[in-house]
Amino acid sequence: MDQTICPKFEKALSIMNKRWTSLIVFQLLEGPQRFCEIESAIGVSGRVLSERLKDLEKEDIVTRTVYDETPVRIVYTLTDKGQSLKPALNQIQAWADEWVEAD
Repeated sequence: MDQTICPKFEKALSIMNKRWTSLIVFQLLEGPQRFCEIESAIGVSGRVLSERLKDLEKEDIVTRTVYDETPVRIVYTLTDKGQSLKPALNQIQAWADEWVEAD
């Protein structure tokens, strides 16, 4: 049986498989958050978090809103496309709860 991987599936995995990306999306499922909130919640470096958020914005998974305040406030929110990942991430969480041992 010759089975090929769907290009869309392959692209989806390449987006979500970048280190920290899934954790960022999972964190944002709790609601809109500022950069520092995401950074402290998951323990990612600021440089990597900035790169991943830009990648997620480019894929229309996250939106960045800048508030004209002093100091400037920037909030990251999942788009509808990002929110649609919730069932998949919840399934991974359920699988992990049942099958993965904590370190």
